[in-house]
Amino acid sequence: MIVDLHNHTPLCNHATGTPIDYAKAAFNQGCKFYGFSDHAPMNFDQKYRMSFKDMDDYKEAIEMLKAEFKGKMEILFGYEVDYLPGFIDDRVLNANVDYLIGSVHFLNGWGFDNPEFIGEYKNRDIDQIYIDYFDAIKIMAKFGKFDIVGHIDLIKVFNYKPKTDIRIIAKDALNEIKKSGMTVELNSAGLRKPVGEIYPGDEILEMIAQMGIDITLSSDAHSVEQVGLNMDKTIQKAKKFGYNEVAIYQNRDKKMIKI
Repeated sequence: MIVDLHNHTPLCNHATGTPIDYAKAAFNQGCKFYGFSDHAPMNFDQKYRMSFKDMDDYKEAIEMLKAEFKGKMEILFGYEVDYLPGFIDDRVLNANVDYLIGSVHFLNGWGFDNPEFIGEYKNRDIDQIYIDYFDAIKIMAKFGKFDIVGHIDLIKVFNYKPKTDIRIIAKDALNEIKKSGMTVELNSAGLRKPVGEIYPGDEILEMIAQMGIDITLSSDAHSVEQVGLNMDKTIQKAKKFGYNEVAIYQNRDKKMIKI
């Protein structure tokens, strides 16, 4: 494992383990660029994210890790930001970070990836859910404030799949991502979920590769045990689709790293 940019801390209220233990686990797996991108604060769904008063403590903790691992492994600092119009805060968007991951976890207030609300899928048309989700991804890319697209097809998390070809549904969003210059993460967390596959799936990953969109790597760890989990399979998948380098960000500047 060389790069892993999407990882969490207990400040989000649904992760366990200390940042130093995450970093040590990554270092022991040979990681060279390890990033923390915990759930950014916003005045919505506060139960599953840090508060605004935690921002300084979060930054201080990661700065200490940067110093501790200097010369051994580069620690990178970011946020995973929910694209939710009306709730995105300038304190996050203007924070001094290495990168921002933009993610969609809510459709009209419905937390579709939260097991607490899985029953809602039975009340909705699955194709329409996918259309609405990828519309949100498209608008997020057009928003222009983020560096990385988080788990681009998260909507498949519980293995509800559309009847319409996913490539048709996702096409406009991918075109907007290409225009924006954003990077798409290959996120191994999907292998831990009911869907049992990496985000994105092969159809979307093939399109991304054909379009020349850059990728990065993430394990989306919420516990020390998840650090680097299935990253070998994720790297193999990247290489299968022709990628031999992935993106990292330093002070919002993209740099490509060979894998």
